[in-house]
Amino acid sequence: MIAPSLSRLLGKLPKQARTVLVTCAYGVIAGGSTVAFQLLITLFYNSTFKTLAHQSTATFLEVSFAIIVGTSLVVGLLLYRFAPEAAGSGIPQLKLAYWKEFGFVRFRTAWVKFLGGILSIGGGSSLGREGPSVQFAGSVASNMAGLFGEPKQRRRHACAAGAAAGLAAAFNTPLAAITFVLEEIIEDLNSRALGSVLLASVIGAFVVHGIVGRQPAFTLQEIDAPSWQAYILVPIVAAVGSFAGMLFQKSSLRLRSGWKRQRKIPAWLGPAIGGLITWGIGCAVFVGTGHLGVFSLGYDDLSSGLANQLPWKIAAILLVAKLIATVACYGFGGCGGIFSPTLFFGGMCGVFVSGVCSLFMPIHGSDATLLALVGMSACLGGVVRAQVTGILIVFEMTHEFSVVPALMLGALVSEAVAYTMARHNFYEALLLQDGHNLEHVIPPRDLQAWQQLPVPAIVNFRPVVIEQSELANCRSILDAHPYSRFPVVENGEPVGILTRTEAVAAFAAQRPPKLDRAVVCLRNRTVRDLQNLLINSTTLLVLIVDERDRLIGLITLHDLLRAEVTVAENQE
Repeated sequence: MIAPSLSRLLGKLPKQARTVLVTCAYGVIAGGSTVAFQLLITLFYNSTFKTLAHQSTATFLEVSFAIIVGTSLVVGLLLYRFAPEAAGSGIPQLKLAYWKEFGFVRFRTAWVKFLGGILSIGGGSSLGREGPSVQFAGSVASNMAGLFGEPKQRRRHACAAGAAAGLAAAFNTPLAAITFVLEEIIEDLNSRALGSVLLASVIGAFVVHGIVGRQPAFTLQEIDAPSWQAYILVPIVAAVGSFAGMLFQKSSLRLRSGWKRQRKIPAWLGPAIGGLITWGIGCAVFVGTGHLGVFSLGYDDLSSGLANQLPWKIAAILLVAKLIATVACYGFGGCGGIFSPTLFFGGMCGVFVSGVCSLFMPIHGSDATLLALVGMSACLGGVVRAQVTGILIVFEMTHEFSVVPALMLGALVSEAVAYTMARHNFYEALLLQDGHNLEHVIPPRDLQAWQQLPVPAIVNFRPVVIEQSELANCRSILDAHPYSRFPVVENGEPVGILTRTEAVAAFAAQRPPKLDRAVVCLRNRTVRDLQNLLINSTTLLVLIVDERDRLIGLITLHDLLRAEVTVAENQE
């Protein structure tokens, strides 16, 4: 009753006023839920690991083991029982939903990500909070749009606005949130969604200011004008930080690929394996150095590094340990993001390089802090390939304008290193690993380019088929699937199309069903060729075959129209 009434009420408002009002609602709810997420993670972590750090070593080892393994087991069950798409960062999954599902995300994804992120990150796993914040905030806004009467195919603005509000609230960085959503998710700085993204990001920042305060994520001492020594070392730190990010990216993807291929160990045990590895490494570092940076976000040790209170040898240990732990947590399917870990890697790289170089040249405290910030921006920018976001997020997290020129120089070096070592950014590589080619997911922005797209851009690669030998006894297949047409194959080659109407009539008359002619298309043809084939198909269905005439997928008129609607929306 509430949703239809709210939808009718909003429908009476002018379009522009309605857009502003619902966008403000997205920003408030998405930003508020992100702040709650952040506070609950901090509360959980402080009441466990930080409290345990003041107990005996034996107590720390025993209780921390139970916490990190126990929470990881619960997270694994949550993910693989309710919402597998909530595993990992969540940002590539949200981007896929934005383009492929018109911004529609199941609400189940939101609550699983919210709860799983709190248990995983607050429970000590070496992951970040920005990915979960973006995904569940975008999901919440998408479902709110449904309450406001928006159909599933018109929720992109809500999804993008929620993501921006979530990231702005997660790091108290509204400018970086705007650029990240436009750069990474929408991939268009001139998008029509700019107004919604900007407004929601500002609202998200207001929410975090009202609840947490206006303070930056990292409080620094005043930074003096950088010396010439600092500017000489900026390219070195940026290169080292970007290299660390690329090492993390390649290692995580390799481990994730191997874990997804194996079939001996249940998938839901993956987060627990990553948590166990993190526990072993983190405890070894804690016992040896007294630092907890391997666990969870590691911001306490990162803050110490920025304040010049962390020896460079300890920074090197934390860098290697955190890198291995984060690769394990992400590669085994944990629930968390990569912003915080990459900021940590880069910060430790800056502390390490400045510490080593201080043995040979004078490095002032302000210069050391600047180099740590350059490392943070370079590492994040290299992995995500959003250099503007990398600059802005570090600037907004510190409120130090004087560091921007050095960050810009570092971004140039970082981009060069990243493109040399990897073709795709981390999120694109994850989607490719899962079988989603972004060039096929994101539609072109003009009709001619659309018609020249390869057919696989809109193919359903998981068709429900009926073997010709089972044609007479296919009632169970029809009962299990709601489709009106089914490809019939013999030894993998299509022989015809069975319609539900014909099958029902044949079963009633106790006769063999008659098949309609199958229209086939090679997978290397274009969408323009496919359109002509669909016109000539009596079933409005085209089967896609490979070079050996084996069925690999199908395309319906609905698939084609949905993709064309997407093109039209982006041309408005």
